[in-house]
Amino acid sequence: MPDSHFLFLQGEPTPFYKRVGDGLVALGCKVTRINFCAGDQLFWHGPNALNYRGTVSDWPDFFARFLDSNKVTDVYLCGEQRSYHKVAIEIAQGRGIRVVVTDLGYLRPDWITLERDGMNGSSRFPKDPKRIMDLAKDLPEIDMSVRYKSNLLKIEVLYILFELANCFLFFLFPHYRRTDNRKHLLLNYLSGFKKFLLSKLNNSCATKRLRSLKESGVPYFVFPLQLEHDYSIISYSPFSGLEEPIRLVIKSFAQHASANTRLVFKTHPLDTGIKDWERLISQWAAEEGVSGRIDFFDGSSLDDMIGGAQGMITVNSTAGIRALQLGCPVMILGDAIYDIDGMTDRGSLDLYWQQPREPDPDLVGAFVRLMAHTVLVRGVFFNEPGMSAAVGETVRRLHEDKVGVPS
Repeated sequence: MPDSHFLFLQGEPTPFYKRVGDGLVALGCKVTRINFCAGDQLFWHGPNALNYRGTVSDWPDFFARFLDSNKVTDVYLCGEQRSYHKVAIEIAQGRGIRVVVTDLGYLRPDWITLERDGMNGSSRFPKDPKRIMDLAKDLPEIDMSVRYKSNLLKIEVLYILFELANCFLFFLFPHYRRTDNRKHLLLNYLSGFKKFLLSKLNNSCATKRLRSLKESGVPYFVFPLQLEHDYSIISYSPFSGLEEPIRLVIKSFAQHASANTRLVFKTHPLDTGIKDWERLISQWAAEEGVSGRIDFFDGSSLDDMIGGAQGMITVNSTAGIRALQLGCPVMILGDAIYDIDGMTDRGSLDLYWQQPREPDPDLVGAFVRLMAHTVLVRGVFFNEPGMSAAVGETVRRLHEDKVGVPS
C-alpha cells in the first residue's frame, strides 16, 4: 500500500513486532512504534521508536495529535482491551484509520490471531451459521498438525526481563500505569519459573491419573482454567475473575449432575501457580458436598482429557474450539467468538449436565477453515522457526490489507 504509515503500540515481550515493522519498512512503508515503559523499549528501540512519558490522562490528546500530524494509516497493537489501546482504537476509528489487533491464536498451539478492530466480543467474525458455511465453502482444508513449538522457558525469561526493566528503570517512564490487575509480577514470573522446572514431573503424574480416570469408565466433564488476568475474563465475561465461574459451575454440578459423574479441572499451561487453585476448588467442592467427585490436574494432554469427556464447560477459553473440533459438547459462560448456534450448547448450565448438545461437525469444520484463512496466521511469538513464519505472513497481510473476513 503506497504512503502507508503503520503505528505500532504495545505488544508482548518479544522481537516479533520489531521484525514485523522492519519487514514493512523493507517494503517501503513508514513505521513508528510508541513505547509506554522500559520493558517496551527493551524490545524496540531506534530511530523509529518514540517514548511516551506522559500521563494516562494526557494520552488521548497526545495520540490524536500524533495521528493528525503524522498521517497514520494503520494502527497495530496487541490486546485491544489495554487501557491505552482502548482509547487509541476509539480515536483511530473516529478518523477512519485501520486498526489491527493481534494476540495468541484462537487455534492453539501454533497460530497467532490477526483481526480487524478487536477480538472475542469485539470481533467482526461472522456469527451466522449460514454465512460461515457460504464463506468457507471453497476454502481448502487446514492441516492441524503442529508445525511450530513455543518454548515455555524462553517465554518466562522474556517476561521476567520485561518486568525487571520496568522495575529498575521505572524513572524513565514515571507516569506509566499497568493495564491489567496482576500484582507482584516478579514473584509471579519467578513462581512460573519454578513451575516450569517441575512441569515434567507434574505432567507425568497427571497423565497417569488421567489414564486411571478414563479406564474407570466414569463419566466426567472438563473445565479448563484460564488465566485470571486475561482480558477474555475481565472484558468478555460477566465475571471479574475465575473464582466466580468456578464456584458457579461447582454449585450447578452438585445440584444437577448425575451422582456418578465427575468434574475435572485443568490448570492453564501458563498459570504461574501463585494462586493455589487446587486448594480453593477442594474447599468449594466440600462446601457443596461433592469433594469426592472433583478432580484437579496440573498437566497432561488436554486432547486426551477432552477425548473421554461428556462435555466441556468454559468461560471462553480457546480450548473450547479444540473441544468442538473433537466433537465434544461445549458450554460457554462468557462471550466467545465461537459461541454460535449449532456449535456450542446455548441452553442453561443446569440442563447441560444431563443433556449436553453435540456440535455440528460440518459447521465446526467451516468455522475453523474460515478462521484459519482470514483471522489467523501460522506461527508463534517467541520461538524459531515459528516466529519467522508468522512475521513473514503478518507482513504480507498488513502490506496487502488482507486482514479479516471479506465484507
